[in-house]
Amino acid sequence: MKINLMKMLFAVLIIISVAFASDEHKIISPDGRIMLSFSLREGVPYYEVIYGDEKIIAPSSLGFKFKNQSELSNFSCIDFVTNKFSEVWKPVWGQNKNILNEYNELTFTLEEKVPPSRIIKLIVRVYNDGVAFKYHFNEQKGNNYFEITDEQTYFNFAGNFSAWWIPNDYDSEEYTYRNTNLDKMMGVHTPVTLQTKKGTCVVIHEAELKKYSSMTLERNRSLPNSFQSVLVPWPDGIRVKQTAPFDTPWRVIIITPNAEKLISSNIIINLNPQPADKNFDWIKPGKYVGVWWAMHLNKNSWVTGPKHGATTENVKRYIDFASKNNFDAVLAEGWNKGWEMWGKGNGAFSYTECYPDFDLKELSKYAKSKNISLIGHHETGGDYLNYEKQLDAALKFYKDNGVNIVKTGYAGPIRPDGYHYGQKMIDHYNHVMEKAYEYKIMLDVHEPIKSTGLCRTYPNLMTGEGVRGMEWNAWSVGNPPEHVTVLPFTRGISGPMDYTPGIFDLKYDQYKKDEFVKSTLANQLALYVVLYSPFQMAADLIENYKDNPAFEFIKNVPTDWDTTIALNAVIGDYVVIAREKNGAWYIGAVSDENRREVKIKFDFLEPGNYLMKSYSDGKDAHYISNPYPVIIKEEKISANQEYLIHLAPGGGFACKIGKIN
Repeated sequence: MKINLMKMLFAVLIIISVAFASDEHKIISPDGRIMLSFSLREGVPYYEVIYGDEKIIAPSSLGFKFKNQSELSNFSCIDFVTNKFSEVWKPVWGQNKNILNEYNELTFTLEEKVPPSRIIKLIVRVYNDGVAFKYHFNEQKGNNYFEITDEQTYFNFAGNFSAWWIPNDYDSEEYTYRNTNLDKMMGVHTPVTLQTKKGTCVVIHEAELKKYSSMTLERNRSLPNSFQSVLVPWPDGIRVKQTAPFDTPWRVIIITPNAEKLISSNIIINLNPQPADKNFDWIKPGKYVGVWWAMHLNKNSWVTGPKHGATTENVKRYIDFASKNNFDAVLAEGWNKGWEMWGKGNGAFSYTECYPDFDLKELSKYAKSKNISLIGHHETGGDYLNYEKQLDAALKFYKDNGVNIVKTGYAGPIRPDGYHYGQKMIDHYNHVMEKAYEYKIMLDVHEPIKSTGLCRTYPNLMTGEGVRGMEWNAWSVGNPPEHVTVLPFTRGISGPMDYTPGIFDLKYDQYKKDEFVKSTLANQLALYVVLYSPFQMAADLIENYKDNPAFEFIKNVPTDWDTTIALNAVIGDYVVIAREKNGAWYIGAVSDENRREVKIKFDFLEPGNYLMKSYSDGKDAHYISNPYPVIIKEEKISANQEYLIHLAPGGGFACKIGKIN
């Protein structure tokens, strides 16, 4: 089906609802490129997705199974309602200052033909860059309590697409991504990213995850290239426990013509409601340093003692550095009592009692005098019940001491039982988010649940981990160079990530003999543009930045953007991303283990002449043998000019572009 023909036929209509059969309907994207078909086959709901002339999802069935009720089946469509929506809204912070939210919507009301005659709604939205649907369980005439044992949402892919995925560990997303065809993919976390032979990119994920369990995908062995949603269970095996009326999260299928356009998709955040409040002057993106990397190198310790990192004296040193170098905040981990009992349970952590060598009141006063914010830290070790008991007191304690940013952590198994990504913990994470919102405290959540766009409704949910980040380079085989070329198209699609870049001492032989960061120094600079987060850390020991001219780029790079575009990319090989703030452009490019040249064009610039200051790999740079050489130069460029970026193995390129007046 040709796109131009589709536009001719359907330009006057908001949505097509073509009755090939009484229960078959089609809904088209606003630009006419994407079509979702819905039908009932012997009472079972099916959907299908076509992108231009390319089938993406073959007919796939939908349904539920329950422990306490019979399986949903034998539906008839008793009503459907169409809707068209378009708005441009401004996020509190983000990758773009204006976001288009435009879709066509169809809501189906489905009723069982036989008792107990339960009713559910299927709400479908089709955007120019994908589709989304969710289930709404109406209040029923009979039993309104549902124990879901199986959400039978199928994704029958139309081909053996290439896939980038991590295993569906119910407790962690901290893996490097594997690249296989679908026939080699097993159980996976979302987002999972696919690419067809034509180059079309597809991402499966979910949006607005609350009062439900996280969705993973597992292979359906009865059909080729078929996967089913599998929800993370409670300890008793039930997947979700809910009382109608309730909504499931959105099931999202992002579709773009290439990898570059994935970076521009806003479906995940658009599917979440706007915040109730309008005044967010207390929310401030920025950059930070902190007492953190030293513990991963075993230079310092979280536990009080001779190597204790979070001392009043040491944190003041970091505050002084932040003040002199255009940073906004300082993180201090290991300040509170209980670290010596980490992993032993029994409510080890106190969130209102400082170690004797950490004076929070003095540090808060000192930081304020330097116009620096303190970032507090709440590690739970997985003992979420202990944290919940202290949550109000903990947040009030920070608020009373001028701390408006908190990093949380859940390193370790959930105590006393359960999974990080199960419904119980979804409720917990969202409770902490909402409670922090009440106290006007911003959050950086580590060992989090997956990002699903809730940061639109709660913009204090600034960033999170949920990724195999920089710390893995300190105490494991580390992250291969290709890792950061994959992340923007996988984990990065779901939301901001606190990867903690900016390591300048890439070998750290003084502390570790076998581990090192597998990148060049220019690569570390580029990550501030390539990997998005409104909070960005300069993660190295602050003494390693002294007298290094490359540090200027980190000092000046913004973390909140007006415009974001991907200029060139091959997932797993290289990526080039450009971002703009107040008329100044920044470009970041990173490569895998191969040396390469990547051509870009400055056609995104307005007509005129510009000055570009760039930081590129030295001639013989290599992430293993020679990671440090950086060429810093200034040169004049013009709009529409072509430019060749040279990337070393594991290399990078970063630059700032400003218009010459």
